[in-house]
Order: sequence, then C-alpha cells, then structure tokens
Amino acid sequence: MEALEAILTRRSTRNYKPDPIEQKTLESILEAGRQAPSGGNNQTNHFLVIRNKDVLQKLISLTETAFSKMEPYENMYPSLKRSITASKKGGYVFCYNAPILIVVTNRRDYGNNMADCACAIENMMVAANALDLGSCWINQLKWLNEEPEIVQYLYGLGMKEYERVYGAVIIGIPASPDSLPNRGLMPQKGNEITFID
Repeated sequence: MEALEAILTRRSTRNYKPDPIEQKTLESILEAGRQAPSGGNNQTNHFLVIRNKDVLQKLISLTETAFSKMEPYENMYPSLKRSITASKKGGYVFCYNAPILIVVTNRRDYGNNMADCACAIENMMVAANALDLGSCWINQLKWLNEEPEIVQYLYGLGMKEYERVYGAVIIGIPASPDSLPNRGLMPQKGNEITFID
C-alpha cells in the first residue's frame, strides 16, 4: 500500500481479536512512531508498549475509578463526558480490549510534548493500516495524566518522573469477518481549506 492510500484509508478500529501481533510487525509500527518529526529534532517521546493482560486490566480499572469520581459539565468535550458517564455505569474499557496499548509520554516541561506525541501516534496508525492492522487514538490516559494513582502505576511501568502521558494508541487485528480494518473513505464535514494566492 502506498503512503497516500495508507493515510486516506485509515479509520479507527474499536473491536479487536485477542490475537497477538508478530514482534517484527510491532517493531515496524514502533519504528514508524520513532521516525516521526519532533520539535528541534529533540526525539523525547517515550513509548510504553503494553501487551501484558494483567497490566492492561489494572489500567482499565484505574481509569474507570478515576473517571467515575468526576462529574460531567455543560459543554464538556463529548468524548470525555462519555468516558465519565460510562465509568459511572461500570464496565468501562477505555482501550476496547485491544491486545496492545502503546502509551506515548514526553517531558512535562517541554513545549512541544503534545505535538511530538501526536506526530508519532499518527505515524503508527498509518503504519498499522498499511500492515492490515487496526488502530485507534486513545486520549483517556492523557486526560488523567495528573491522576496520582495512575501516574504512580505508570512510574512502575517505566515512565520517568519528569514525563506525562500525551496520547496513546491501540493496535490489533480487527474483529471483522476478513480481519481487516474498515478502509471506507469518509465524507469530510470540516477541516476547511483556504488558498491564499
């Protein structure tokens, strides 16, 4: 699949098979993330690649508990509001049971932390599509990146004390009949373009 096709046909996958991904394939996806542009070529992203089911389950539990203590408010970002509401009901799984969660951290005091993580995550999602895998951007840990219990748990997984989560991505084999991601083109309803000639 050529680059432009991989970009244009990438769609979020929210239903996965439990099957693991081959190590070589995962390393290719991670290398795409590592090769993403970064401000001043600082290369300060830190990738926590979580495949351990017990670790994933603990993060699911910590995330649900943290969100369940929050209250939605008027004009709250809709996805955050849904996370809170679902957590209060119980059984909320923020990572859609994907077999791999890649948490991308960066330095708290670095002005380009969010942008650098975003570039890396987009590269990994495009690479996953090119390799016939599903992916989805995961914001929940970023929204909770100062939640003490989650921060402490992530320290135990290798996050440095001067780092915080600025994004994450899930990767896996889509639970579709053909095990391929949805690649249908979406009509664009925003993202205005203005040419200045």
